[in-house]
Amino acid sequence: MILTVFLVIFICVSSVITLYLISLYNQLVSLRNRFKNAFSQIEVQLKRRHDLIPNLVETAKAYMSHERDTLMAVTEARNASAACLNVAAAEPGSAQSIVHLGQTEGRLNRAMDKLNISLEAYPDLRASETMMQLNYEMTNTENRIAFARQFFNDSVMNYNTFRQKFPTVLMAEAFGHGGDATLLEFADSEQIQNTPVVSFI
Repeated sequence: MILTVFLVIFICVSSVITLYLISLYNQLVSLRNRFKNAFSQIEVQLKRRHDLIPNLVETAKAYMSHERDTLMAVTEARNASAACLNVAAAEPGSAQSIVHLGQTEGRLNRAMDKLNISLEAYPDLRASETMMQLNYEMTNTENRIAFARQFFNDSVMNYNTFRQKFPTVLMAEAFGHGGDATLLEFADSEQIQNTPVVSFI
């Protein structure tokens, strides 16, 4: 009789512990999937930005024949950022790829800043209908990037906070969640981080 009571208690306690561990595991998976999905929104917006830049460069080329170095710098920075985006999109949980993406986007943003300064010397270009449309699209895209990045970083923070809490921290590594996810920071890019406004006017 006593053995049966102990057996029932043991089964009940084991069941509760098992259910709790399953709940922890499922929550970790859910939070990881949430930040990976949030990264896919950043990917969409960065790809849109990368697709707009060649149009901007082509439009500017007709007016800015003496600014070849500036246009080349923008193109090279755009290509490097696009390559890093592909790597990061394959594994948004990789700290190295996220940091590298942030650095290349920062370089792209600095190149775009130089281009924007150069455009000041070309009022006809700034006033052209094509450039005004590109300006509108770029501004819209930059704002979307800022919001998508904030959502991604919020999702990463939620994942990291849950993973670091007791008792999850004791089990996270065994569940395949050994390290914190990395926030996406655009190096030296206050324009993007502070909801930028791109303006050629």
